[in-house]
Order: sequence, then C-alpha cells, then structure tokens
Amino acid sequence: MHLDRAICERALRARDARFDGRFFTAVKTTGIYCRPICPARMPQAKNVRFLPTAAACEALGFRPCRRCRPETAPGTPAWAGSSTTVNRALQLIQAGALDSGSVDDLAARLGVGARHLRRLFTTHLGATPNALARTRRAHFARRLLDETEWPMADVALAAGFGSLRQFNDTLRQTFLRTPSELRRLRRGVCAPAGEACLRLPYRAPLDFPDLLSFLAPRLLPGVETIDGGRYRRAVTDDAVPGWLEVEPSPNDSANDPALRLRCVGISPVRLVGIVERVRRMFDLAADPARVAEDLAGDSRLAHAIAARPGLRVPGAYEPFEMAVRVVLGQQVSVKGATTLAGRLIRAAGKPVEGLPEGLDWAFPSPEDLARTDVARIGMPGGRARAVNALAEAVAEGRVRLGGEEDPDAVQEALCQLPGIGPWTAQVIALRALGDPDVFPAGDLGLRKALGTDGNLATEREANARAQAWRPWRAYAALWLWTEHANGDVLSISEVREAKRRRERPRLR
Repeated sequence: MHLDRAICERALRARDARFDGRFFTAVKTTGIYCRPICPARMPQAKNVRFLPTAAACEALGFRPCRRCRPETAPGTPAWAGSSTTVNRALQLIQAGALDSGSVDDLAARLGVGARHLRRLFTTHLGATPNALARTRRAHFARRLLDETEWPMADVALAAGFGSLRQFNDTLRQTFLRTPSELRRLRRGVCAPAGEACLRLPYRAPLDFPDLLSFLAPRLLPGVETIDGGRYRRAVTDDAVPGWLEVEPSPNDSANDPALRLRCVGISPVRLVGIVERVRRMFDLAADPARVAEDLAGDSRLAHAIAARPGLRVPGAYEPFEMAVRVVLGQQVSVKGATTLAGRLIRAAGKPVEGLPEGLDWAFPSPEDLARTDVARIGMPGGRARAVNALAEAVAEGRVRLGGEEDPDAVQEALCQLPGIGPWTAQVIALRALGDPDVFPAGDLGLRKALGTDGNLATEREANARAQAWRPWRAYAALWLWTEHANGDVLSISEVREAKRRRERPRLR
C-alpha cells in the first residue's frame, strides 16, 4: 500500500490521533516502530520509514515501542485502498482463521489461489498473511498478559498459539522479553479470575450513548440488555454460558479513546472472535474523520454530518440474529418487531440460568428455527415462511452470513428466498454484514429524504443521487434516516403505498 511521505510526516509532527492505526513509524537508528501519536522525542525525518502495518514493521526486524504500545492502535490496516479480497481475508485472520488453518485453506475460502493472496497482502499491507497472523497473536497475547490474571496456558490458547513453546518464542522475538517479564511490567488493575477486561480502541469521535439509544428499542428480549450506559448480552455458544458487557473505558483519553469489553465465564479460546464481533457491532474500525471529509461537501448531507459527527453504522454481534430481526421488521414498527422477536426466542430458543438479570435466553440456532412453526407466534404467513426459509438456507449453507463474505453475493442469495426482496437483503448487508457501501434506494424513508417539494424520489433517482457518496453510502443512509426520522411508524397512506409497490417502509 502506497503511503504519501509528506502526509505521514505532517501527521507525525502534529501527533494527530486521527491517523492512529493508519500507518506506523519505524525508526532505523533505534530499531523500534511506533504509533504516530507516540509521546517519545520526534525522530529525525531521515531516520524514519513509514509502513502500513505492524506486521510490515516486524517483518523488517523492528520491534514495538514500549511507550505507545503499537498493539493498542485502533482499527485495521485495510483503511485505505486494500482490495475486497484483502479486506475479507483480514477479517478472517482477525477472527483466528490461520490459528487452525493454512494460507491455502484461507485462499480457498476466498475463492483465490494462495500465491495470489500472498501477492495481494504484500502489495497492500507490506506483509504476508502468516506475518499478519503472527503479529495479531503476539499483540493480543500481550494485551491478555496486561489485562487478565489468566495462566500462561490460557493466554496462549486465547491468542491462537499452537503450543506454549511457540507462545514463548514469539513473544520473546517480538518484545525482547519473556511472557513472565511482560506480565510483571503490566499497567493498571486486572480483572478478577474468570473474567477478561479488554480495551477496544477506536478513532474519535464516537457517541456511545447515541449508539445505545439506537440499539435500546431493538434489543432481543432475554438475550441483550442496556442498563446504566452499558450494553450486555448472553454468550451461549459454550457448554457453560457466559456474558459480556461493553461500556466507555474508565481510562479513556482524548488521544487514546477506547471502549471497555468485559467478558465473564467465557472460554479463552473464544475471546479473539468475541472481540472482533463487538468491534463490528459498534463499528469501531470506522474512520469518522475520513467519512465526514468525503461526504461533508455534499449539500444534502452537510447539516446532518455537522449535527452528528462521528456517526457509526450499528452492526450485529451475530449476523443470523440480525437477519431474522430484519425480516421480522418488515412493514411493522420497531416496537412491533421487538415484540415478535421476543415471542420467537421463547418459541424456539433455550432458557439460560446463572446470568445477570434480563439475560435468560439463547437465540435459536438456524437448525432449531428451521424446525419451528414460526406462524404460531402471531405474524403473517408470508413473513413466517420467509423466516423459516432464511433459517433453512443458513443451516444448509446456501446462505453464509459471515462478515468475510462478499456482500453482493450474499444479497443475491438472499433474494432467491421467498419473502426476501432487495430492501430486506440490503438492510441485512448494511447491519449484519457491515457493508459500508450498501444503499437501500427503494426505502421509503430515504426516498422521502431525497425527494423535493413533498414528492418522493424514485428508486432510480435515489440510487443515482447516492453514487456520489461511494464507498460510504451506508453512512449517508444513516445520516438521512436519523435526520428525517419522525417516529416509529409511517402514515397509513405510506404503508399502503409501500405494500402496493412491494417496498419496505424503513430501517428496522
């Protein structure tokens, strides 16, 4: 990936936090690499190399700075210009795909050759897939050593190492210290035994209360709660259920903002995947300054962007849950969809005990939901058949809802199912898959926002207007929705028009 040296030098001199995670500075005279916000004395420009990833720095023999801790930089190195294939591969690697599989296996999942995948990584990120995975494991292990009391074997397992020997060797090579020495240097207070508390860094600004306000009326009853400014949900994939909690980090700072993720009773081996799910749910990889810069010049969006800087697209912890929730929300209010979701969970889910109040149900698996007579929870037969068809397709592997999947291919597969049209597929791509460039142009709310003189824009007109907002059309849609939202339910005439045109009212 090409980095403009002049831009990087200006960002480094300013210690601009907006560039944190976008590039790293490798100092040839010290052999150390840093974040652009590092408080250490500014190196001479002639001694600095700018590299796109921590893995690229380490591949050239540089070691991480002990002051700015490059492993805590926010986001992903795919922020600018990486190919779709590289972005999808990064998501899989971050979720641990190379901890138990090979690059050949990863390439096969992406539909490309292993040699081509390595070439793409070297071109865009300056490091091979294995180098990225190795750096991810080392830095995640360092965080666990700092922020948990877990035994070394659990830390190694959670970070994806195949053995304690590999764990010890990698950390010694990366940090020039043994794991035990790193733990003695840790900062702050660690979580009690059986818990993990991790910082999830992001690029400011982020309005966390605003995100919670959006999520609150859409929570899955019994599965999720919001209380006291904290989001909680049951995690029931293990034999023994646990739970997680997300809130602003008490150690948050203007130059190093973060959320705090607390995991209780969750197996160490699941922690990497949970971190990535939570990051996607709260859109923590977003670069709000860049999105705003690209869109604020549009007169149609300027006021909304100024009113809500740092807007995030709320995602999903579990894509299948979100897909079902979107189908349930077709042509009903937010409250109505939440009521239906609660009935569905009690009809097909499983009760859970021993978790905090309000977390007492597990959302049904695709297999369980496919066997359930959804119509009996009190919803129209067509929509009930759509829920069953979606569950069957996911259970059989005909529809894959992982974040690494090609959003266009997923939408095409969804539209083959009964009761799922373009609007439903697009909103699933927006919220469940985290596609930043999806735009449900047929949505009535967006057509109203883009209309003139009280007239609705046509779907073709809305689509044409949105082309200028690529690749951030999902953010444009959220700004338009939130600026023009006027209640949960459209007027009777609008609902009738939506039904007549077989369109969906608005985001649910």
